[in-house]
Amino acid sequence: MSVDIHPTAIVATGAEIADGVSIGPYCIIGEHARIGARTTLASHVVIEGHTRVGEDCTVRNFANLGGPPHHTGYNGEPTELVIGDRNKLWEHVTMHIGTPQAGGVTRVGDDGMYMATSHVGHDCTVGDNVILAHSATLGGHVQIGDFVMVSGLAAVHQYCRVGRYSFIGGLAAVTKDVIPYGLVWGNHAHLEGLNLVGLKRRDFGRDTIGELRSAYRLLFAEEGTFQERIDDTAATFGHSAPVMEIIDFIRADAGRPLCLPEREV
Repeated sequence: MSVDIHPTAIVATGAEIADGVSIGPYCIIGEHARIGARTTLASHVVIEGHTRVGEDCTVRNFANLGGPPHHTGYNGEPTELVIGDRNKLWEHVTMHIGTPQAGGVTRVGDDGMYMATSHVGHDCTVGDNVILAHSATLGGHVQIGDFVMVSGLAAVHQYCRVGRYSFIGGLAAVTKDVIPYGLVWGNHAHLEGLNLVGLKRRDFGRDTIGELRSAYRLLFAEEGTFQERIDDTAATFGHSAPVMEIIDFIRADAGRPLCLPEREV
């Protein structure tokens, strides 16, 4: 299987290009880039820095991958951007390398879709099957779980955690941690409930969704302290792996506060 490189593209000596890769017009590929098998780059794609793009990815026009982090303490160190397999990156997507202060790697999982002008900041960890809609933005050090949807023009503050299967509504400004399976909305974003549409689309059963809804009501009720409600929820639903995922997420050490409902549930 051959490599197809358009004559106007510039591929630096040292770049590693696997079999079946297609590099379109006016792309620029740096010397430390590694591109996996059967990945397609449309026109004007720039891959710089120590950047690895996985297999079977599609990268559309004017995307820039591996640029230096927007961090005043970065001094040109050889940090990395690692992108998994089967991702679709659309026009003008930007993803930055990490910083030495945070381990030096920005990591993006498999099977994601990153729509036009979306951005993954330095030192982010993004899971599998994630969707960033148009102009969605992740600040530095953000952690995004699997199957998360970040809607158009939404922004996630640096150091925030967003749990698995959660949904962030359009235009939301997320400054606090979002529980797994949660749905948040607003500026600043507040917890609006559970991501029920997403759970049904991902084939979560009726019993599991029912347990999550009951646990949510108990966890965010007005009675008692929040710590008491956490303990009560864990005791009542300890048999439920999804519920305990929420409890473990809340109990974990975190750099940001928790996103909570605005009103009584």
